Amino acid sequence: MTKYHNKKTTIDGITFDSRAEALRYRQLKMLERGGIITDLKLQPSFELIPGFSKNGRTYRKTVYRADFSYFDKELGRTVVEDVKGVRTAVYKLKRTLFELRYPELTIQEID
Repeated sequence: MTKYHNKKTTIDGITFDSRAEALRYRQLKMLERGGIITDLKLQPSFELIPGFSKNGRTYRKTVYRADFSYFDKELGRTVVEDVKGVRTAVYKLKRTLFELRYPELTIQEID
């Protein structure tokens, strides 16, 4: 059990952090098989702040890792999804930085 009481679940040999995320993966796989979406990616990363050095200190880049991304043929655009149970302060900050850095994309939160 994790600190947010989610249960790791394995589907197609892939271990997901929660049952909700595994269920969403199943739904997206069906949409992909039906030709509604394409280019399904798991755990895509988006750089929010590049790494840098200042005053002799090196800072690692800051990355937002979504649960899924895919191209929705009906919408004609790429969709970034995050299956959320708890919206932590860190997640909210990363979501804000993502929205600023990637104006052409929006995080779709799945409860």
